[in-house]
Amino acid sequence: MEKQGEPTIHDIAKKLNIAASTVSRALNNNPIISEPTRKLIEKTAKEMGYRPNILAANFRTKRTHMIGVVLPLINRHFFSSVISGIEEVAYNRGFAVTISQTNDNFEKEEKIAQTLFSNRVDGIIVSIGMQTKTFDHLRLFSERKVPLVFFDRVVDEIEADKIVVDDYRGGFKATEHLIKQGGTRIAHIGGPLNVKIYQDRLSGFKDAMQKAGLPVDESMLIHNSLTREDGTNAIKKLLQNKIKPDAIFCANDTTALSAIIYLRQKGIKVPDDILIVGFSNEPFSEVVTPSISTIRQPGFEMGKKAADLLIRQIKLKEKSNRFQTFVMPTELIIRESSVRK
Repeated sequence: MEKQGEPTIHDIAKKLNIAASTVSRALNNNPIISEPTRKLIEKTAKEMGYRPNILAANFRTKRTHMIGVVLPLINRHFFSSVISGIEEVAYNRGFAVTISQTNDNFEKEEKIAQTLFSNRVDGIIVSIGMQTKTFDHLRLFSERKVPLVFFDRVVDEIEADKIVVDDYRGGFKATEHLIKQGGTRIAHIGGPLNVKIYQDRLSGFKDAMQKAGLPVDESMLIHNSLTREDGTNAIKKLLQNKIKPDAIFCANDTTALSAIIYLRQKGIKVPDDILIVGFSNEPFSEVVTPSISTIRQPGFEMGKKAADLLIRQIKLKEKSNRFQTFVMPTELIIRESSVRK
């Protein structure tokens, strides 16, 4: 038996013995079509299994009503919060969201960006991966006037709207808190310095140390990809130093957790022997023992702002060359890992 093709507006028109243009207008809620006729056409279309040709409609309007989101890791609370903020705004404004994670892999990020560009998304929201050091795959969007917004891990070399947190102030507050709790030999486990947020967190750390008159020991500065394994390797290395740290500022909570676990295995108490502060306020940081002091980032609010900025660009008939960088505040959350009784 020959399989029938998808029903078209012409099939609906033939069945109802009316013009195809009338069917088209009814399905697009054109007010010149009477309510009874529109309801009859909609009922018939549903019964016949009609599906509108979205691709053809997109071709006519030059819009897909699709936003691409490219980020390093979906399973991090901060990034999932950003996604929630993006989706809330996008859904309410009539846009669908397609989400891709790069796993901090440059080649994967490059392919994802090329795919989104080929699929003609109306715009993209991006946080670059740790391996990303060249930006031609993202510059393509700005050069072709496809709206682009960066958040968190941004690219200074590309003109676009950007939403970041005050990473410098976050690093400064975390380190200042450790100093107030009695830390004098303070280590920093940070991310790769090709990514600006880790440069800023390091700068905040160094300035807080300088303000307190404490030396910054280069042997106590470690930069890696901030995974659980990296955190364990970093704390092992720090404990091999001739002068061991009495406090550590970690650039994320994952590293802080892995450091605490390793120290416990070695009989070193947190916070009695070593104070620890993380960054990002992952959900686990509140429930582990000891609970982890950290810096909270307003991910949901960042996502809403990013989507709002992008959709404004999409709807502008003339693309603006006036881009802004929005800096969101951070909050120090003090828990057990950094407070000596």
